Amino acid sequence: MTKLFLMFLLLFGVVRVADAALDAALIGKLANGESDEKIAVIQSLGTLATPEAVQVLKALSEDALFVAGEHVFYLNGDQAVDAVTGLTLVPTPDSSDNVVINNRVRSELNNALSSLKLFDPDIRARRHAAQALLSDVSADMLPVLTKAAAQEKDPGIHEMLMLAVAQINLGSPDASLRLAAAQALGESSSPNARNLLTSLMDPAHEPVEVVRRAAQSSLKSVDNRLALSDALARIFSGISLGSILMLAALGLAITYGVMGVINMAHGELLMVGAYATYVTQGWFRVHWPQALEGYVVAAVPVAFLSAALVGVILERTVIRWLYGRPLETLLATWGLSLGLIQCARLVFGAQNVELTNPEWMSGGVALPWGLSLPWNRIDIILFSLFVLALVWVLMNKTRLGLFVRAVTQNRAMAGCMGVPTGLIDTVAFGLGAGIAGLGGVALSQISNVGPDMGQGYIVDSFMVVVLG
Repeated sequence: MTKLFLMFLLLFGVVRVADAALDAALIGKLANGESDEKIAVIQSLGTLATPEAVQVLKALSEDALFVAGEHVFYLNGDQAVDAVTGLTLVPTPDSSDNVVINNRVRSELNNALSSLKLFDPDIRARRHAAQALLSDVSADMLPVLTKAAAQEKDPGIHEMLMLAVAQINLGSPDASLRLAAAQALGESSSPNARNLLTSLMDPAHEPVEVVRRAAQSSLKSVDNRLALSDALARIFSGISLGSILMLAALGLAITYGVMGVINMAHGELLMVGAYATYVTQGWFRVHWPQALEGYVVAAVPVAFLSAALVGVILERTVIRWLYGRPLETLLATWGLSLGLIQCARLVFGAQNVELTNPEWMSGGVALPWGLSLPWNRIDIILFSLFVLALVWVLMNKTRLGLFVRAVTQNRAMAGCMGVPTGLIDTVAFGLGAGIAGLGGVALSQISNVGPDMGQGYIVDSFMVVVLG
């Protein structure tokens, strides 16, 4: 029984080695053949697209493919690996010669390696390779593209590969291939597909009427998908921007509801939160670079406290003395906004500062019709809903919220019942400013951070308060 098991293992190993082995004649031509033969072998290995073929091509591109007698090998650390069988050569050959290639062969080699990135396990590498091929696709890539498209599971990458295949077939002299390509492009949602189909509408470019009619039908389908995708993208962008305005308007509504103060400096509290995020990022870069990906999370309490502190200072020093005088309050807060802008210019400069999105907020979710939802905007929407829930709990389930609602409804009666209305004014103003600071954190991930950034949101925030 043991002998049978060992024989099975030996046989299985031999079969696996045979499956993994490359054609010895091909490898021989790659090492010793003429330039045309080497180019043909490179194209064959590129079409094969196995890990062994990729390893040989990489070794050739790095001038690390060697010939020693009958063996062609490359180095893997200190070991010599046979290019045909993939087995380690023992002992390592003492003398060997490099496989030399000229510029024409190297150009073909680079094209093959670029095509082979379509089989990379990393989805980002495959997406980047597919995007690069769309701008420089050639007919000799058709076998590789067809094989990659058959294996690709990601819908976005698969669409790009099929678009590249159709782009090649549109240049074919065979009208049936052009017709199939035009029909296939009708399933795409890419603007590139629209451009290709538009070119087919010209009789001077496409003489076959059947192909032109198919292109016209496909063009209508692509236009419908692009219109739907554009509408959904606009709706999503509006929701994400509305989430930021909601954070700004929440703080403004609390301030106006409790004290009746129209705070024209509220947009600058957004700016304070955004700059607090920038300072937090800088601190992480200097003192804790290995945790830089988490700087946005750390910036949330920093921005809230920073904006709340600024709000408390403004309320205690200026606004407190102007209650019941709406015109003076309006002018004073407008002046305070200009002062805060100038302070930001003095501290951080007049130019916008740079904030980098963390890796987990980069990229997006690919959806049908060519629609992609960026992660940073998705996170902003979720964050805004989380803050909204916290404010609701604070206002409806806590003693502070009860006092704020009491002062809002009847200040005199709340004071008679022992509610410290002056303290509630300060706390409410600080809370509203802190929520605006949280809006600045969100805004810093999708917009420029500069001294004037808050002025573009104050009017919209007032409109949200009025309409809400």
